[in-house]
Amino acid sequence: MQPSETLEIMKDYYFPPYITLAHMFNAPKGWAVHNREMTQFVLQYVVDGYAQYPVGEHMYETRRGDLLFHRPHELHSILTVDDQPYVCISVVFHFGHAAFPYDELFKGQHVLGNFADRPIEHLLSQLVEHYRQPEFHHMVRCQGLLMHILAEAADRMNSNHPLSGTQAVQMPKLVLIKNFLTEHYHRDIQIKELEQVSGLSKNYILSLFRKYVGMSPIQYLTWIRINKAKELALQSNLSISEIAQAVGYSDVHTFGRMYKKKTGQSLTQFCANLIYS
Repeated sequence: MQPSETLEIMKDYYFPPYITLAHMFNAPKGWAVHNREMTQFVLQYVVDGYAQYPVGEHMYETRRGDLLFHRPHELHSILTVDDQPYVCISVVFHFGHAAFPYDELFKGQHVLGNFADRPIEHLLSQLVEHYRQPEFHHMVRCQGLLMHILAEAADRMNSNHPLSGTQAVQMPKLVLIKNFLTEHYHRDIQIKELEQVSGLSKNYILSLFRKYVGMSPIQYLTWIRINKAKELALQSNLSISEIAQAVGYSDVHTFGRMYKKKTGQSLTQFCANLIYS
């Protein structure tokens, strides 16, 4: 639908942005979209898996954590691969008669960055959850979440400047620690281990993470566990208790409280949001 056509049926919206679709989609085998043209803005986030995503003359290969944005009337396709899953969150929106300076915000880019193991995925999941609810306050929450997501993506894009000499030395150490956390997420990790792995002091590690990751190493470990739990929920037949054990929690209730506190919903609700067709 054209943006102007949606306004008549969106009586509860008193101001932009107008969100006309927000869902999480688990693509069936062989699913694809060919040469689609939308009349509104689209955010497409890869929750899991892989897909090729041509936009106009540009071909993008998208993987878990990639956030794509395209403008109205940009021809695009989504091409899945038979042996790989594809789970995505789609948000379709417009600003009515108000101008949206997308080129100023995103510098004309389609790929806004990779946000795997970062809070932006959970903002998107919350948006989907609130979009399913009919009350007015849920609509306002959706609008706030959408603007937060756009701002986070713009901040990330504007922060991607060349590294200084000091930063170039720090980055390999940071990657080393992040890789260690990713490989050992299923067990209890002490800060002393990170000191041994990197050769850095506790205070320096904490400072490095706050500066470049925006959270502490333990908070980063928690996001890794959350995303691994989602992956297991989508790709396995494990129970919630078994998933909790697999990501490092001996007590399923502790895992459940942590998951809901960080994401705003339970793992069961996350799975319930999935659309398969």
